[in-house]
Amino acid sequence: MLLLALDTSTSAITVALHDGSGVRAERAVTDARRHTEHLAPLIEEVLAAGAVAPAELTDIAVGTGPGPFTGLRVGLVTARTLGFALDRPIHGVPSLDVLAHQGSGLVTGDLLVATDARRKEVYWAVYAVRSGRVERLSAPAVDRPGDLEDGVRALPTLGRGPLLYPDLFLAPLPVHDVSAGALAEVAVGRIRSGTPMPVDALYLRRPDAVPSVSTKSTVPDGWRGA
Repeated sequence: MLLLALDTSTSAITVALHDGSGVRAERAVTDARRHTEHLAPLIEEVLAAGAVAPAELTDIAVGTGPGPFTGLRVGLVTARTLGFALDRPIHGVPSLDVLAHQGSGLVTGDLLVATDARRKEVYWAVYAVRSGRVERLSAPAVDRPGDLEDGVRALPTLGRGPLLYPDLFLAPLPVHDVSAGALAEVAVGRIRSGTPMPVDALYLRRPDAVPSVSTKSTVPDGWRGA
């Protein structure tokens, strides 16, 4: 297996290569506004670092959000284009699940993932961590932080929610953005277990305006037909 994982649902544009045993290479840039500019160069850097040609990839995995419309769409369009160009399967992983996986070694019990949804809101979901296994207890949702129940906001919390609303999230954890390496680990586990992994975006609400991001491929030149 040589799986390329990417996510653009949070403030990090992140890409990783997983060889079935572990993460071979990973790169990330934190920039909440320039997903298109960063993603293709990061893909090229990761493949070069892993000494892998595009045609050698066996799978593509992508974070499906929730996330702000334009940024999330960049990653999904790129993953679909890569899958089409290389004739490889594409696997979707909810980005909040990935963050929960990243925090699973920090707590035992329930935890909250709360990411920046803009408009003074957060995307959120509650998870249970038991013996290193992560189970989602609530469907992904979008709300104002103050509208969450007190008991929910008191849980250990990952994501940028505690950075943006420190008076409301009282138990922050030092994990703020999705790691493509963690996304790859989750994807590999779900592929091996046969878990369905639809590539359906979790937008949760309509965009404010027509996105300025082009739907054209961000795949580097020379990849088509590889």
